[in-house]
Amino acid sequence: MFENVQVADLTWPEAGERAAAGVILAVPVGATEQHGPHLPLSTDTDIAVALCTRLAALRPDVFVAPAVPYGSSGEHAGFPGTLSIGQAALELLIIELCRSATETFDRILLVSGHGGNLEPLRKACALLRGESRDVHIYMPRYQGDPHAGRSETSIQLALAPGRVRVERAVAGDTRPLIEILPLMRVGGVRAVSANGVLGDPAGATADEGTALLAHLITDLNDQIRLWWPAASRERTGT
Repeated sequence: MFENVQVADLTWPEAGERAAAGVILAVPVGATEQHGPHLPLSTDTDIAVALCTRLAALRPDVFVAPAVPYGSSGEHAGFPGTLSIGQAALELLIIELCRSATETFDRILLVSGHGGNLEPLRKACALLRGESRDVHIYMPRYQGDPHAGRSETSIQLALAPGRVRVERAVAGDTRPLIEILPLMRVGGVRAVSANGVLGDPAGATADEGTALLAHLITDLNDQIRLWWPAASRERTGT
């Protein structure tokens, strides 16, 4: 289903030929951070990769770069396994990556699976656009728990059910995010949730995750049409 969309699988002449036809390079930007006692540390990266590969399956003008598996996850400090590079490092990484990528690809799509990446991505894109580079950010948004709750658990069940420790899925802090944000700004997630969950994964299902992914892909595809309408008409014949 997702054959021939990974840039890393191409040779340099093949990459050049594809790029010459006019394509979007989709870069999954994730994180390696705690997602409660039941979800893998790669959850945000997994979601970003899934969105990019599914978009490429819909559009022949999209190719997928290797994922950036580290992000700005300082709010999850204190949970073993979390690997954060911070905002400044992520901003610089994205700037240099996109500068390099635009030597080959005209348009770069950054798909972030981690909300904490948004500010450094915005700053990086502002600088890159100031250099006349065509860079676009997509941050998936959906109703549900803020972190490692029902929504993310459902998506991971749809993507890789064997990686979800269902028997360990328990509620964390279920208060509204706006209520706990002041505490988190001071002490991170540890200050409000001992198990790292913000919400309740109870009731999560693979079917719900599949529906959420479908909704996000539709939203992402719609945004791409708004961003690059001429290419959408040319590629899809609409």
